[in-house]
Amino acid sequence: MKKVSRSVPAPKDMGIEVIGVREGAEITLDLRLESVMEGVLVTGTARAPLSGECVRCLEPVERELETDFQELYSYPDADTRTGGHQGAADAGDDAEEEDTLFLEGDLFDLEPVLRDAVVLELPLQPVCQDDCSGLCPDCGVRLADDPDHHHEVTDIRWAALQEIQLSGAEDGADENQEK
Repeated sequence: MKKVSRSVPAPKDMGIEVIGVREGAEITLDLRLESVMEGVLVTGTARAPLSGECVRCLEPVERELETDFQELYSYPDADTRTGGHQGAADAGDDAEEEDTLFLEGDLFDLEPVLRDAVVLELPLQPVCQDDCSGLCPDCGVRLADDPDHHHEVTDIRWAALQEIQLSGAEDGADENQEK
């Protein structure tokens, strides 16, 4: 068993449309590498800065993400080491082999595992605050900046009655002036 701590730059496209880890941002990895019969078991924790925008008000969102992951990297000849069969592979074995990550010499590619772990931990709808009011649907003003913001909304079904009421008020004003 070996423990390793590293800081690595984030690869491209590690996130979703509204939030993610920026390319080149520093990802801190704390790894535990264990030799097992089939290969090397990698258990680790990744910490990375997230940046994106609030889905309600479009303000910038900055957070820190911490996620755990675990993956087995198999030896290329794992079937012969474990006493497995060496015959014609059927469809089930092909699908299993596609999902298997292999060691390449003394190296393993941690990027796909890290990408899966980080993206699965991302909030689908990040908000700047839990009680973010968002934007005004009529004019786009940020409601947190102007909490008393509102628009007079007339229901289209009552518009004709409102016109009658306004014309009645004008007629009443005209009658008062004549008296």
